[in-house]
Amino acid sequence: MTAVLPGDCAQLLAFQHGVIARWQAPSVGLRPAVIDGQLRRGRWQPLYFGIYAAYTGAPPRESLLWAGVLRAGPGAVLSHHTAAELDGLIDRPVEAIHVTVAADRRVRISGEVRNKSAPRIIVHRSSRIDAIRHPARTPSRTRTEETVLDLAAFSSSFDDAFSWLSRGCGRRLVTVQLLRAALIKRGQMRWHDEIAAALASIADGVQSNLEYRYVRDVERAHELPAARRQARMFRATPSPRSQYLDNLYESFGVAVELDGAAHHLAEDRWRDIRKDNASAMSGIVTLRFSWADVTCGGCAVAADVAAALQGRGWDGLPARCGPACTVHDRVARTILSRCD
Repeated sequence: MTAVLPGDCAQLLAFQHGVIARWQAPSVGLRPAVIDGQLRRGRWQPLYFGIYAAYTGAPPRESLLWAGVLRAGPGAVLSHHTAAELDGLIDRPVEAIHVTVAADRRVRISGEVRNKSAPRIIVHRSSRIDAIRHPARTPSRTRTEETVLDLAAFSSSFDDAFSWLSRGCGRRLVTVQLLRAALIKRGQMRWHDEIAAALASIADGVQSNLEYRYVRDVERAHELPAARRQARMFRATPSPRSQYLDNLYESFGVAVELDGAAHHLAEDRWRDIRKDNASAMSGIVTLRFSWADVTCGGCAVAADVAAALQGRGWDGLPARCGPACTVHDRVARTILSRCD
């Protein structure tokens, strides 16, 4: 006969997508003998050591996430890529389940026998476990701003770290203010100063790695005037969709557009052409640069932008970004070519 489960136990199973931990059983009136009987009869199945699914068949992703955080024990939270999956920061789930536990806890999971459907669990530790836990969302997970900073610190390069920051803000899952506050509370962490600077740029309208590289390595490094980011274009005729310029030096009528993709579809190229034509009809000169231009030839890009600005009334000079910078020579050649 099918065991009759206590009401509290049935409610907990419904809440946790059919998953329960042995350490939870006493609190919901479930006797260990009942668990063992269900397992022997094949009505329940183990997912991890001490973690059970109260059904047969392949467990869905929701059940596996509950099983992962329950296996890490009381107080654990889903974190890193797994929390990002739940909050919409990533579009495809990472197979492994990431959990964070208190720094003083010891959880041994690696090497244990688990259900073939259950992913491996990666355990992280935090001395701020209560502060980083989201107060309401289930299964228990880190706050979105903490997730973004975890992934940024976990990145192999700052370009990857910046991608997490811009993605979180770009998808409106978190704000620059929340990220700044969380960064301050963390104290020291990998990329700390770079992240603080990047957040200022994101608040200013920078939306991608390429845009940030342009601001940092071209505009600021060579002390060019500051452009207005994501400037809305004026259109003489009504349009169902607003268009924006990546960088607009409004006082001088110069725009800098940045193309991140190595290969553009024909429809994208035609859209860029129409955009540049619309800018030209408004009296704006448009310069376009690629990822390779900005990341491998920042001094040359700075020289081109400086020359365009000077041709439109800027009376300044770009600064050299370092001993090997060629920006002055390039600007001089441009000026001489105009005289010819």
